[in-house]
Amino acid sequence: MHEGFLKCIPEFLVVLLYFLKAYLTYKLCGIMTDSEAVVPFFKKLVADGAKEIPITDERMTRFWLKLEDAVEFVLKNFRRMQGGEIFIPKIPSMRIMDLAKAVAPGLPTKMIGIRPGEKLHEVMCPSDIYYDTLEFEDHFVIMPSTAARSIDYMTNAAGEHGKPVPDGFEYNSGTNPHFLTVEELREMNP
Repeated sequence: MHEGFLKCIPEFLVVLLYFLKAYLTYKLCGIMTDSEAVVPFFKKLVADGAKEIPITDERMTRFWLKLEDAVEFVLKNFRRMQGGEIFIPKIPSMRIMDLAKAVAPGLPTKMIGIRPGEKLHEVMCPSDIYYDTLEFEDHFVIMPSTAARSIDYMTNAAGEHGKPVPDGFEYNSGTNPHFLTVEELREMNP
């Protein structure tokens, strides 16, 4: 099954489960310890004595999150949730070329081309639903668009206040203002 499809299943479930108000839905990027993630792949290539690191596209970016930060984000949102909303953390991005330098320093890279369905940049808040998106200090919330808005999502259950994002807003790993450095990536991926 395509990875992108699996990531959107919780978003579809929130619409079905909206009235139960017992489910927390969140969007997370690839977590760096994920067994199918690029870090274990690069590390295995290095351990196996590879002469180069395959890169699909040198412009590629992704949001980057440590497992413990993902768990903390999910737990924090149990206190924030009102029902039906989708939580998106404000997290740093990384460039695939910087990750290759951090995990496999000194090894040359080889461009192999983007795989079918793969994207250059990861989008967590799409621009086509900016009108349903709120910005909080450390996260975004996408409000449910299918239900009547009897809940004031601008103030969450923890008392935090959000505001609407600007028209056309998109939270995209390629335009994110916070990128990890090679050194920061090296420290995160010992």
